[in-house]
Amino acid sequence: MDSNKSPQDFPYKTHLNILRGPLELIDVQKLADACTDKWYNQTLCKVNDSVVRLAVLEGEYHWHEHKDIDEFFFVPKGVRHRTRAPERTVILIVERADIVPTGD
Repeated sequence: MDSNKSPQDFPYKTHLNILRGPLELIDVQKLADACTDKWYNQTLCKVNDSVVRLAVLEGEYHWHEHKDIDEFFFVPKGVRHRTRAPERTVILIVERADIVPTGD
């Protein structure tokens, strides 16, 4: 990612706020069903030094990398990558809380 850009500079809805606290119910299906964006990312909760995020994907994401952090879907740090979903896909992501989804 261009070092001068932030998540707000991309056409994706990226919410890094933690939606729920410990022991609070999260209706993931309701959140996914309400989403009308092609690219949506919402941090649901924090577990130790990690977060669980809901992502809705459709189409292609921009090429990016995370220099110092591995990603959960087995992308080692420093490998340039992009997420693609030919049709609407809903996933849960578990990753370190300090990772920025749009890349470094």
